[in-house]
Amino acid sequence: MTILVLIPARLGSTRLPAKALADIAGRPMVVRVAERAEAAGIGRVVVATDAEEIRAAVVAAGHEAVMTSPDHPSGSDRIFEALTRLDPQSAVETVVNVQGDLPTIEPEAIRQVLAPFEDPRCDIATLCVAIRDEAEKTNPNVVKLVGSPIGPSRLKALYFTRATAPWGEGPLYHHVGLYAYRRAGLERFVRLPPSALEIRERLEQLRALEDGMRIDAEIVDTVPLGVDGPEDLVRARTMYGVQA
Repeated sequence: MTILVLIPARLGSTRLPAKALADIAGRPMVVRVAERAEAAGIGRVVVATDAEEIRAAVVAAGHEAVMTSPDHPSGSDRIFEALTRLDPQSAVETVVNVQGDLPTIEPEAIRQVLAPFEDPRCDIATLCVAIRDEAEKTNPNVVKLVGSPIGPSRLKALYFTRATAPWGEGPLYHHVGLYAYRRAGLERFVRLPPSALEIRERLEQLRALEDGMRIDAEIVDTVPLGVDGPEDLVRARTMYGVQA
């Protein structure tokens, strides 16, 4: 597969203004994400941004960036614009979307998201982790993946929800918001209108399932830290060895 790794990063953020540029051990957060993506070694890595400040910081650190519209409603729309700008000849077969607020993501996790594409029927690949903390099972901020096992480390996604699901004995899975798209799958997805369940749950991936697209998830061991607010930034800095 010809793979392009895209990191969507916008300047606006409600809980943590300009968080893409927040300093983590001497480098902006988005640069830390780019470093992790480069270390995965799966393909070209480009930051897709709406802000010249982010583009300049990324390029100054030796990475590649592309400017995109500030009006995109989601990261998937941003990466699709970036894909069409960077690859107008449609040579890229697979796009990996690494969120710009995952500065501690393991390179191995980025590699693992490609594993479900062993099955040609899979349109979109993602990751999940078995929930071990009981509090996470009822936390609406923890998105759960409900799926059918299709191998020792893989699920076919049937639903995503903020509720506690499924019912009964057995593991619950924390969805990790890292995606790989077949090019045709990404093109199909961004052309779909928001779906009823997507709007209700506020989960974009439900749009794909409601349209009959197939999403498979590789089961991994750890959930990467997503930086949503100031307390998460402190944790990320600590993980990089910076004293609070």
